[in-house]
Amino acid sequence: MPKNPEDFYEMKIKLTWKLWLLIIILVLSLLSIFGFPPSFFQKGVLITSVESNSTAFEQGFRQGQIITQIGGVKINKVIDFSRALEGKFNSDKNEKIIFTTKDSEIIYFSKNVPEITVSNIKKTNIKTGLDLSGGARALVEVEGVKLSATETSDLIAVINNRLNIYGISDMKILPVSDLSGNHFILIEIAGATPKDLEDLISKQGKFEAKIVNETVFIGGERDIASVCRNDATCSGIESCNKAQDGSSFCTFRFVVYLSQQAAERHAEITKKLDVNSTQQGNYLSQKLDLFLDDKLVDSLLISEDLKGIVTTQIQISGSGIGETQEDAYNSAAESMHKLQTVLITGSLPYKLKINKLDTISPVLGKDFLRSILFAGIAAFSVVLIIIFLKYKKIKPSLAIIFTMTCELIITLGIASFINWNIDLPSIAGILASIGTGVDDQIVILDEAKHSPSLSLKQRIKRAFTIILGAYFTVLVSLLPLMWAGAGLLKGFAITTIIGITIGVLITRPAFADIINNIED
Repeated sequence: MPKNPEDFYEMKIKLTWKLWLLIIILVLSLLSIFGFPPSFFQKGVLITSVESNSTAFEQGFRQGQIITQIGGVKINKVIDFSRALEGKFNSDKNEKIIFTTKDSEIIYFSKNVPEITVSNIKKTNIKTGLDLSGGARALVEVEGVKLSATETSDLIAVINNRLNIYGISDMKILPVSDLSGNHFILIEIAGATPKDLEDLISKQGKFEAKIVNETVFIGGERDIASVCRNDATCSGIESCNKAQDGSSFCTFRFVVYLSQQAAERHAEITKKLDVNSTQQGNYLSQKLDLFLDDKLVDSLLISEDLKGIVTTQIQISGSGIGETQEDAYNSAAESMHKLQTVLITGSLPYKLKINKLDTISPVLGKDFLRSILFAGIAAFSVVLIIIFLKYKKIKPSLAIIFTMTCELIITLGIASFINWNIDLPSIAGILASIGTGVDDQIVILDEAKHSPSLSLKQRIKRAFTIILGAYFTVLVSLLPLMWAGAGLLKGFAITTIIGITIGVLITRPAFADIINNIED
């Protein structure tokens, strides 16, 4: 130990390359977590999704933009965004509003509220998983078929496309497998309910339009050129009325643009049909039947004007039923959105089976995070007290706490850099790696104090032999967890591996140099 405070001061500023490496990586980790400039200084709201065929998209709104002002009013949070738009779109006239984003201005001209979803700007780049942000998780397998890696990737792309059509941006779709070699797809959607997720993926969504038993067109790119959505001139809820039993029903309609081949097929089939006269007008003798997953969802009259005519424009209609007019309206909107989605994306290539379906409340996620932070602070405090009682010196105790803090920051920095979701298994992995780090640091301290016949450098070298042996043992034991439980423990395994690797390569050598300075 230094004999006077001045000696200790000189020792303290003696930085080795290992300590410089720790400092540089620590700074890079903080930049990875908070960004540059730090995101907590940014004002405004973040656009998380924009309807692709909407007026908002056409006029310049894009996912990832930050809105800072609306009509000259500063926007700091989502509540400011809602207040700024409140009451501005209650008339039938188009409104002109200037949205100021971080990089540009958007002149929005419409009578409808922009079809965008916004959220508060995150203070850090750390992505939280379902356990903390809330939402639904499904473990899905293909029924009756064993897929190759390429087929699984293709299926994930189709599911991704379908969920993107619904405007869902905060989602994770991954191929996973268990120790038995069974392959699954893990789907996590923040903010969704189990029913939402089940409705989105449990059905193939096969759409067919038939006249008698002949298929006119099916959903997907082969027969569908485009589908009108979010445009009142060719898509929307037409009317809502009361049924005889007291319930309400609302009808919807939207225009579908067919490919040339589908239009020719429609003309070929309709030219064989007769024309029937009714009070409503003259229509063909057969209807256009719409089937979703082999179930008849609607039958449409075909005007005599379409007999044998090659037309690429077809109008689809349907209805929704509910106890109240609001329920019926929501039901019709949901049915219309589902039909539009299946028409755009086509059917899933395989029938999917949900093996496990979970949900986490965002409120519960916040409680988890609060409890984890409290437990982390308590653990740091207990470690500090135990180390101080063991060694009766404050400097080694502070060195251990400093190293633990560095390991935590660097692990979170790497997670931010690789966009890894921090969920409960990942947090457990961080705590496990920090606990392993404390054990290793105690080994270094004990070895530094014992075997006086050896030099301090030799003693620390012997400590690292023990630490490396423990590292490889833990590493090998963690590898099976990458696949255990169909990949649900992958977060724990990967985060723990990252944490202990950081310790062995960066923080343990730096800690050894700190102890070398203290004990020198």
